[in-house]
Amino acid sequence: MNGAPRKDRTFDGIVCFGGLDWWYHNRGHYDLQMMRELSGVVPVLYVNSIAMRVPRVAEGRMFARRILRKWKSLRRGLAVVRPGFGVFSPFVLPGALGTALSRRIAPGQVRRAARRMGITRPLVWVACPPAERFLDALDPAGVVYQRTDRYEAFAGVDPRFIGACSDALERRADLTLFCSHLLMEEDAPRCACPVFMDHGVDFETFERAGARPDDLPEDVRSIPGPRVGFVGGIDAHTFDPELFVATARLLPDANFVLVGSCSLPQGWCPLPNVHLLGQRPYEEVARYMAASDVLIMPWNRSDWVRACNPVKLKEYLAVGRPVVSTDFHELGSYAGLVRVATSAEEFAGAIRSSLDHPGDPGPGRERVRRETWQRKAREFLDRLRDEGLTPASRSLA
Repeated sequence: MNGAPRKDRTFDGIVCFGGLDWWYHNRGHYDLQMMRELSGVVPVLYVNSIAMRVPRVAEGRMFARRILRKWKSLRRGLAVVRPGFGVFSPFVLPGALGTALSRRIAPGQVRRAARRMGITRPLVWVACPPAERFLDALDPAGVVYQRTDRYEAFAGVDPRFIGACSDALERRADLTLFCSHLLMEEDAPRCACPVFMDHGVDFETFERAGARPDDLPEDVRSIPGPRVGFVGGIDAHTFDPELFVATARLLPDANFVLVGSCSLPQGWCPLPNVHLLGQRPYEEVARYMAASDVLIMPWNRSDWVRACNPVKLKEYLAVGRPVVSTDFHELGSYAGLVRVATSAEEFAGAIRSSLDHPGDPGPGRERVRRETWQRKAREFLDRLRDEGLTPASRSLA
């Protein structure tokens, strides 16, 4: 295929090359949430991340953990996790030789899994840029590129390779979806069809949890308040451990509760008022947020963060707790709803001010009330139809 429009622009399912592994990562992310909604329209095959970087032995325990969980994903084969939604891990190999081999064998694996889901004319959704090399072999009815992050700035990737894949996808895709205005401004000139389509939120779930602050998860009940919460991945490419530790040290009377997987070195935070609870199922995330008096986003100053727009911001606002964050470009759309800090002293001061004067959660909730994932899926289907692509099934109710 050369990327020219096909005569048949009807698709009977979606093959999504996801940026995450369904079995091991938080399921609140953009691609997973959109696939959940769209599986009510056509069958969806979610292909677990084919990876953007080569695991390194120097990562120690994290290296072994990544290899083990990828092996476990492969062993599951195709799993139908709900009607119309299947999850599959193809066998792919990293490195130059692995890339060449994967290009030959992975598309056939994906085609066979798609056929088992009843998908023969797929719309291919790409949230992991290296999947670009599989598109010709899949002969898609259309292509969607989810450009929700600056993928080439991800720690440990080959930026030239990832950047080349991303550029090719932007030129080819029927829609390139952005959730960062900064990233869209930079990339739009080379996109065939750039579209700003922000993250959604399970608003009712998070608002309901926020209205029940006494419904504490079991492992939070023994942690006295005030509690300062963070929910999400504790990873070097986003999280600023130095800022966080310095902030927590300035607030010894507050307990910091961190919920999420952590790839930082063991012992990175020795403070007694910091509680690392580990990753929890997405269905429980709202209760952990609601158990906090203040919610924080202590991001670093990387190019990745500068162009980010974290899903958790909408979730935090829906829960209705004060939010303190370091600055990033997309926060301009939430002026007056988030306290912004730079140094540890500013961050600690903003937390203290939030504890003393929480403010009215109403404006934050109203800002995100209508930004549901179902609404995002409807908007997406409307934009697809504008490009002449229609699902061979009913529309979202």
